[in-house]
Amino acid sequence: MKTKIAFMDCSGGKVWFEVGAPSDFRVSEHGVVYTMRHLSLVGKRKAVVMVYARDLLSKQEWKTRVQPSDATLTQRVPEILFPWRSTVVRGDGSLRRLKRDWVIPPINVPENSRGQFPEDLVRIRSDRDKNRMLRYSVTGPGADQPPNGIFIINPISGQLSVTKPLDREHISNFHLRAHAVDLNGNQVENPIDIVINVIDQNDNRPEFTHTIFNGSVPEGSKPGSFVMTVTAVDKDDPKTANGMLRYKILSQNPQSPSSNIFTINNKTGDIITVAAGLDREKVTQYTLIIQATDMEGNPTYGLSNTATTIIRITDVNDNPPEFTTDTFFGEVHENRVNVIVANLTVTDKDQPHTQAWSAVYRITAGDPTGRFSIPTDPTSNEGLLTVVKPIDYELTRSFMLTVEAENEVALARGIHLPRQSTATISVQILDINESPEFSPSPKSIKLEEGLTARSRLTTFTAQDPDRSMRQTVRYSKMYDPANWLEIDPVNGQISTIAILDRESPYVKNNLYNVTFMASDNGIPPASGTGTLQVYLLDINDNAPHVFPPEVEMCEKPDPDGINITASDPDLTPNAGPFAFELASRPSDVRRNWTLSRINGEYAQLRLRIGSLASGIYKVPIMITDSGNLPMSNTSYLKVKVCQCDHHGDCVDMERIIAAGLGTGAIIAILICIIILLVLVLLFVMWMKRRDKERQAKQLLIDPEDDVRDNILKYDEEGGGEEDQDYDLSQLQQPDALESDGVKVGIRRMDERPLHHDHQYPLRSAAPHPGDIGDFIHEGLKAADNDPTAPPYDSLLVFDYEGSGSTAGSLSSLHSSSSCGDQDYDYLGDWGPRFRRLADLYGGGDD
Repeated sequence: MKTKIAFMDCSGGKVWFEVGAPSDFRVSEHGVVYTMRHLSLVGKRKAVVMVYARDLLSKQEWKTRVQPSDATLTQRVPEILFPWRSTVVRGDGSLRRLKRDWVIPPINVPENSRGQFPEDLVRIRSDRDKNRMLRYSVTGPGADQPPNGIFIINPISGQLSVTKPLDREHISNFHLRAHAVDLNGNQVENPIDIVINVIDQNDNRPEFTHTIFNGSVPEGSKPGSFVMTVTAVDKDDPKTANGMLRYKILSQNPQSPSSNIFTINNKTGDIITVAAGLDREKVTQYTLIIQATDMEGNPTYGLSNTATTIIRITDVNDNPPEFTTDTFFGEVHENRVNVIVANLTVTDKDQPHTQAWSAVYRITAGDPTGRFSIPTDPTSNEGLLTVVKPIDYELTRSFMLTVEAENEVALARGIHLPRQSTATISVQILDINESPEFSPSPKSIKLEEGLTARSRLTTFTAQDPDRSMRQTVRYSKMYDPANWLEIDPVNGQISTIAILDRESPYVKNNLYNVTFMASDNGIPPASGTGTLQVYLLDINDNAPHVFPPEVEMCEKPDPDGINITASDPDLTPNAGPFAFELASRPSDVRRNWTLSRINGEYAQLRLRIGSLASGIYKVPIMITDSGNLPMSNTSYLKVKVCQCDHHGDCVDMERIIAAGLGTGAIIAILICIIILLVLVLLFVMWMKRRDKERQAKQLLIDPEDDVRDNILKYDEEGGGEEDQDYDLSQLQQPDALESDGVKVGIRRMDERPLHHDHQYPLRSAAPHPGDIGDFIHEGLKAADNDPTAPPYDSLLVFDYEGSGSTAGSLSSLHSSSSCGDQDYDYLGDWGPRFRRLADLYGGGDD
């Protein structure tokens, strides 16, 4: 229900309106009075609403009474006139036009309405509908735009309705535009904006952002210390009581040392401490149940939800480490290092394996030389008293140490180390049989090389540290690579057993090292070693040699010749400068060569003649050093004379001939030759074997195509004279047949065995095929004389193929019946190889 009120203000200033019953009515800044809810005036004689107006400039106030008429009581749906024809309702009910437009106040629609739909909201009309028929429509989201169809309007009456319940959490307001057109679609009035606000209802519970919140606070925290913040959200309007949350703590577990150690800010959710007494060693964590309620925490109308908060009490170093006993005991053998002497145990109530729990041990007295240290075992937190420097029993036999234990971090403010954080350690040193010690080690002496055997050098002795024990020390040699020295086992006197040579490969930088050992007779025996360094002084004991020992020279050498020098193992002044001279013998040396001195280190060798044939020449050269007692030596320079190219380099083949081959090269060449011969032999054998196999395959052909096989094997009855396509060349070499290569057919039971040793004669190779008859007669004679042949009138065994053969019988080669019935004249047409057969069978009586 709506009524518009206007106060006439001649000053034209800003007027502020206020209604006397704000719970049931509301007045806009334009003077429109709205009902806040549906009012039932049935049974009430009067309904009066007081409306106040105040000029904001002059502070002048006015008031008026608004009494709804009977018509107003029956009209429940508010009506909106288009602003282009806005009017003002006076107290006497008359209308007056205003020159300015007014704004349509928003329409408030509660969400989640359960009324009947469509539900009327407002009626929109134009004052021009009295003269003509108009049509009304609304546009915008919720009408003709998504979400479509939430709001509809009666096109004739202008009644605006909502079609279903609204949800503020989905859409909080709608902006529509109302239109008025005539029946022809012509716009009658300008569109007006309609804002529909969805009024929030408390239909959503608060929701915590986490089901379980985790926080922490150090133990011993003062009251007012911040712990953590819990947060809940409400989908309802946060500007109304529906979305205003309040927090509180429902329970605390455990309730020690009190039940209200923590409190929560009911608006922000901040949890702080309100009492002292947090001790991690007693209570490690607290569990709080937090409740969030909307409607500003109203327990009657508000909706609530709960969450769990776990507060962990973090450790601080409020408990110092304390030794489990006042005195610890340990013992260790002398001269031992990195040995644990005693385990120091402490207790600490702080959280294990933290800096507030880990102990650090420090020796405060009793160890001025720093022979002990106390590292910490990270697992057990024990202190490990360890020897880090050797201890001599003969000097110190016991220690009394004072030890203090602290944590890795400082103690909390106000906490001090108690007496239990300090302890004493009694350490006893145990005596052992110590090794004799050479002094000094290494010991250095200087000697000239060439010292003869059995020469005394020096005395190298060791001392036994066990002065309280009377023990005997004996000496021996451990390492003497050249075996030059010996030591007296009793007094340590060192003598030579061989000549000392500075040029020996065992001497490095003129130093020769020998290691000796000294052993006592303790139980168990102990031994120590010492090194003797012998510095050998050089003497002139090595004659020089020509260097390089081999050179190359062309047959027609360069006039500059070849430069040579000398090699002397001795040191200066027992080496260079050198004197070079050609030997006088053989006599051709000085006739062919000349040697000139360049300086004290080099000389030049040249040919005295114009050229020299290729070959190897040995030139004797005598070289003398510059020692106090000079030493001379005649050494041979190997000169390889060869043919050279235009660069002056030896040709490769000539270089090889001139240089000669070494033993290794000769052996390698012989091995290659042997391998090559073996490969050639294997290849010849393989070729010979392949030829034999090829010949055997040529002979082992089908008997139907081989005339010679028919004659030798006699295992074919058919074929006769009708088979004329024979390869008669095979008859040339019947001696190539081997007994193992002859094919046999199916044997009869009365056939002679195959393993007999009877040998049939082989025909020797003939220059022409005329000897085939002799070969056949020889075979016939051998078959007649064979005692193993079966008693048949055939020459050789052949297989039985049955009766009815179209071929003639071969029962006898001398059968007269077969000869008379056959015409062998065609044998003469087969060539010279069958001329003898043609003479035998086709030649008539001859």
